Amino acid sequence: MSRIGRMPIPLPPGVKVEIQGSQVTVSGPKGTLTRTFDPAMQIVKEDNTLRVYRPTDSRQHRALHGLTRALLANMVQGVFQGYQKQLEIRGVGYRAERQPDGTLVMHLGFSHPVRVRPPEGITFDVDPKTGVITVRGADKETVGRIAAEIRAWRPADPYLGKGLRYLGEQIRQKAGKAGKGKGKGKGKK
Repeated sequence: MSRIGRMPIPLPPGVKVEIQGSQVTVSGPKGTLTRTFDPAMQIVKEDNTLRVYRPTDSRQHRALHGLTRALLANMVQGVFQGYQKQLEIRGVGYRAERQPDGTLVMHLGFSHPVRVRPPEGITFDVDPKTGVITVRGADKETVGRIAAEIRAWRPADPYLGKGLRYLGEQIRQKAGKAGKGKGKGKGKK
C-alpha cells in the first residue's frame, strides 16, 4: 500500500465531514471546502478519523490513493487552521497597501498601481513597516495560486534584488557588467 495513502487523517474537534458518493464536504472554524474525488477511491469516516481505500494495486489507483489522502488532509487542516503565504517587497518606492474593501494595491515601478481583488475565501494583510504581504485562506491550492499571481507582477530581479519574493526566498545575485571596455570607440575619429 501507499505509505501516504494508508495513513489515517485525524479529525480535530469542531471539524465536520460529510461524504456523499465521491463528493466530500469538510467544514470547520475557518470555512467550508467541497471537492469531488475519483469515484474509484473509497473514503470512509471511522470514529474520529478519515481513511482512503483503493480497489486494486494498479499504477493509476496507487497514484490516486496517495493524492486523495493528501488532498483530504489539506482540506481538514485548511478548515481547522488555515493556510498562509507571505511575500516581501524590496526596492525603492515599491510598496503595498490594503484598501478597506480588502483589495491589495501595489506600487511596483509601473506607471499605474497594481490592484488585486481577493477571490472568495482569501484575505490580504499588509504590514506597513516591513512591507510583508500575507495571503490567508482555507484552501491551500487557492492561497498558493494567488500568492504566485501577486509575485508574478514583479519577480525579484537577479541583478539588484528588487521586486516581490516569498518571505525567506533566496535569490542568487548575478554580477553586473565588469565595466566599460578600453577598446577603440565606434564612429569617433
